This record gives sequence, C-alpha cells and structure tokens, in this order.
Amino acid sequence: MGTVLRQGSAHVGRLIRGHPIAFTIAVFGSTMFVSAIAIAAVVIGNITDDVIIPVLDGGEPYADRLRPAVLLIAAIALYKAVGIIIRRVGASWLQIRSQMDFVSRLIHHQYKLSMPWHHGEDTGDLLAITDNDAGQATFVLGPLPYATGVSLLLVGALVLVTSIDVWLGLVALVSFGLVVTTDVGSAWFIFGGFEKLQRMVGDVSAVAHESFDGALTVKAIGAEDLEVERFSKVSNALRDQRTWVSVRAESFRTVSEIIPTLGLVAVIVVGGYRIQAGAITPGEVVTALYLMSLLSFPIRLIGFVTWETTFALASWRRIARIVEADDLIHHGEMDPSGQATGTEVSGENVTFSYPGRDPVLSDLGFHIEPGETVAVVGPTASGKSTMVSLLARLWDPDRGTIQLDGRDLRDFAARGVSSEVTIVPQESFLFNLSVRENITLGQHFSEDEIRAAADLAQATPFILELPHGFDTVVGEQGATLSGGQAQRIALARSIVRKPRLLILDDATSAIDPSVETAILTGLRNAELPSTVVMVAYRQASITLADRVILVDDGRIIATGTHAHLLATQPVYSDILTAYADV
Repeated sequence: MGTVLRQGSAHVGRLIRGHPIAFTIAVFGSTMFVSAIAIAAVVIGNITDDVIIPVLDGGEPYADRLRPAVLLIAAIALYKAVGIIIRRVGASWLQIRSQMDFVSRLIHHQYKLSMPWHHGEDTGDLLAITDNDAGQATFVLGPLPYATGVSLLLVGALVLVTSIDVWLGLVALVSFGLVVTTDVGSAWFIFGGFEKLQRMVGDVSAVAHESFDGALTVKAIGAEDLEVERFSKVSNALRDQRTWVSVRAESFRTVSEIIPTLGLVAVIVVGGYRIQAGAITPGEVVTALYLMSLLSFPIRLIGFVTWETTFALASWRRIARIVEADDLIHHGEMDPSGQATGTEVSGENVTFSYPGRDPVLSDLGFHIEPGETVAVVGPTASGKSTMVSLLARLWDPDRGTIQLDGRDLRDFAARGVSSEVTIVPQESFLFNLSVRENITLGQHFSEDEIRAAADLAQATPFILELPHGFDTVVGEQGATLSGGQAQRIALARSIVRKPRLLILDDATSAIDPSVETAILTGLRNAELPSTVVMVAYRQASITLADRVILVDDGRIIATGTHAHLLATQPVYSDILTAYADV
C-alpha cells in the first residue's frame, strides 16, 4: 500500500510542478471556501447563544439583533461563493492544461520512436492511452485543490472542536480518522483491479480500431459475425472487470459515507451529557455539529482524491511505458546539402531483418548515379520494398551503411533525410483534408507548384472534375477516391517537394498502364532534381528506367539494362512474363 500511495503522490507532485500557478490559484480559492465554512460555524454558534436563545427563552426583541446577523451571514455566503469560483477556475485550468501536456507529450514522443517500436504496438491501444489514460491520469487534479483546502479545514476543525470540548474533539478525530483509513485501504485494495481495467480498455480499443479499419475486408468475406463475436469477447471481459471494480468501490464508499453520520450522532449524545454537566453551552454543541455536518462531504472528498490518485497512477504507468520508451531514432548533426540536383545513392554490405525474424536482406551492395532512374525488380517477398524503405531511412540496417553523396543516412540531422528523400508507398495514405492540403501537407507551395506537381502525376484532370476541385475534402484515408486517384495525389505530394531522391514503391500499381506510362515518361522528361528509384513489375515501366537492379531472396543477383537482364537472367524473364498481361 505504501508503494502505491508513494508513487501516486509522486505522480501528482509532477503534475502540480508543471502548472504551479494554476494549482496555487485553485488552492487559494479552496482556502477561501473552507475558511468561510469555519467562520460560518463560529458565527452560527454565536447567533444561537446571543440571538436565538435570548429571543426564544427570554422574549427579548429580535429586530435589532436579527439584522446584523443576516448581513453577516450574507457577507460570509458572498465570500464563500467567490472562493468557489476561484477554486473551480483554477482547478479546471490545472486539469485541462495537464491533460493537454500529456497528449502533446505522447504524440511528440511517438514520432521520435523507431519503426520497430511502432510495429510492436496496437494502434487502438495507443489511441486509448492518448485519450482515456491521459484523461484518467489527470482527473485527480480537479478535486485536489478542494481536498487540499479541506485538509487545512480538517486540522482547523479538530482544533476548534477540541477547544470547545476535549471529548467532542475526540469523537471528531475518531470519525474523521475512520473515514480516511477506510478510503486509503480500499483504494489500495482495488488498485490492481483498476490497473487491469485500464489495460482492458486498451484491448477493446485495439479490436475496435482493427475492425473498423478492416471493414471492407470483413464485409467482403461475410465475417461480420466473427468480428462481432471477437469484439463481444473483449467488451464482455471489460464489462465484468468494470463491474468488479465498481461493486467493491461502491461497497467501500458506502461504509465511508455512513461513518460521518454516526459521528454526528455521537456528537449529539456526548454533547448532551456535557451540557448537563455544565461544561459547554448549547451554542457550542451547535457549532461542533454544524462544522462536522459541513465536513461530511469534504472529508469524503479526501478519500475520493486518494482513490483518484491510485487510478491516476495506473494510467500513468501505461503512459510512462510510451513516454519513457528509449527506442529512439538517433540523428547526427549533418545538414542536407540543399543542392538542386539528383543525389548519388550507394549501399555497402547492407543486412537487415525485422524484429524476431530471419534476415530479409543480406550483404547488399549497390551504386546509383545522380539523376539516374533505376527499377528494382524481383519476385514477391524478395526484399524490394524493404530495400527502398531503407533508402528513406524508415528503418536502419542491422549492418552496413546507406549513403547519399557519400554521407551515411544516420549522420543527417533530424528531418535532414526527409528534406532530400521522399517515398511514395503502394498503400497511399490520404488525410481527411482537401486535395490541396493533402499535397502540401503543412508546407507552403505556390498554386503553380501545386498544379505542376498534379500535372506531372496525371492527377489534374480528375481533380478538376471533383465537386470543389483542389479544395474537395477526400474523406478519411481518401475514402471518396479510387485507389489509382489516391496514388496520384500521393505522388503529387512527393513531386511538389522536388526531392533529390524520389522513391516509388510500386506507387502506380492501381493506375491504368497507359496512365502509368505517361507518369513515368513525364518524370523522366521533367526538370526534376531527382534520382528516381522505383519498385516495378510492368515491362512498359521497367523499360523507361536507365538501369535495373534484380533482387531475389534478399540479395542483389544482377544489375544492368533491361535488355541485358532479359537476355542473361531467367528469373528476370520469368517475372516479366508473369506480369506481361498486367
């Protein structure tokens, strides 16, 4: 229990240090609120002894006594209201800003992590952590300033009640102590269950994301029932775990809510005896009762904060797994050359394997001249896409080096490689933005540059036929476009950046052969400062290349012109024959 509370308190402390001004403002408002409660308790007691009892027992006139009492109570109420407003504004600011910090930190750190790390994670679980856990990890900051003020009031209340009468103070101490002990113990007892619950939320999110992402496949093969069953299994497990946590939480909370009521009863009983003994006055008992009745909810709030602290710790542990991950992409300090010419590309002894698998590429060596167009050809699963992804430094080789103009890719500064190299994958990803925004993607390009890139990608004709032309929103992942149209917009996105190395990873596979030929011919004849490397299958595309690199079983087995390989390499001839009608 001590470890959980200690780590939870450390987590809350980090959050407070992130926004100390907001926390201070919220605590100041809370202090105003709780001091109003204490002042009101004393005033009510005095009014009981000096106004109510003399009027009721002695028949004294009440007009002169009542007006000051009403004005004093109204002033205290106004003071209390101001404190509530300040506390809520400060607490909301603290909680919302802290959650935004977590979300921003999660997103930025994930972009710094390597592809092997991303391949080992479920997208749905990452979404759950960024949304659900980031919120749960900071939810404790909402009631925390109030609980901080209540803690001060609790100490003051115990001192005040004890100063009235030691026996009443003892009753209050036992009552408050039992509530806190119950809440702290129950929070520790349920912590493990809640930690499991948060993991299950991630599991449900992962399955849901996968099902929605694969909706087309699910419908195409009639697997709706299977997906419903798969989702039902994880959601039912989540429901059962949430029920387990809720039942135990509410059981403990019921106990902690009963204790303050029993404490009030004890104060009445003990107070009655002390009045008969002449030790205290009825007004002093009313002061103690009023104070404890007002504290019945705030004292439970301390327990609630204890619960939320442990829940926040469970979510923070899931967040920490990401933000403390050290599988980072390491960069050098070399700036891009800035030359407006194609780059020389070379690889020496390049070996690569995906995590936990046998090598996909083995001892590759190649050299591509500046401005040259090279086709990478090979059988399925021969390592072509892996090879070109290494050229864009989406992955790093296990052994060997890949160089641009004799410079190791790993020596480039952050974003240095992406400023000189762009890759267009076979699976084109479009954002739920306009065509223009998908092409520019946050960078500034003139209208002429955008139009020229779209022309070169043979995309302008169909774009102009869209409802709003270049301003048409294409839907999530380009849902309103065909596969070929999406590929052409993705190609325009790379072309407009005028890269020194343009990589096409089967990027025209969904495009009509005649359009593909027009695109590749245009790229060859255009005044682009680019070396072009393309993974290709169609003979019409391959013949447009200056040279062909033939890959088989993770190795480069031949390199040369199309005619040379066709005459000397049976594997190459077989590939072209297989795709002759494509």
